Amino acid sequence: MEKSKILIADDNPTNVELLEVFLADTPCEIATAVDGRDTLEKVASFQPDLILLDIMMPKLSGFEVCKKVKSDPATKNIMILMVTALNEPGDIERAVMAGCDDFLSKPINKLELLKRVENMLKLRHITDEVERLRRYIDSMEGGELPHRSST
Repeated sequence: MEKSKILIADDNPTNVELLEVFLADTPCEIATAVDGRDTLEKVASFQPDLILLDIMMPKLSGFEVCKKVKSDPATKNIMILMVTALNEPGDIERAVMAGCDDFLSKPINKLELLKRVENMLKLRHITDEVERLRRYIDSMEGGELPHRSST
């Protein structure tokens, strides 16, 4: 099976470095992005399974990035974990409305991060497998269903 891919999107190099250290022992390929536009470019080129997405970024906020990723049929199944210092109920509601799958408040607890990443990657791979099976079943039914006469 292919390695899972995680994109860390944060404009603060210290936060990126910390997340990379926390994820160092996971069997994942990791890429980073420094702002909202860079994140969308990396989504297209790197095709991550999971994005660890900071909300407060230049060029496009994490909210805007999340909306764009989730509204595109090609990327809508990418899991998004918002990682943010914002923790007001309104911020969490806005993240959910943007389409994020989960959120984690800073400062990051390593164990909590690793467990959420593990669970989100499992869910992503199950979702991919269900989608693959659905397409297979649709293709089988499309070729084998008898045509009914209307008379």
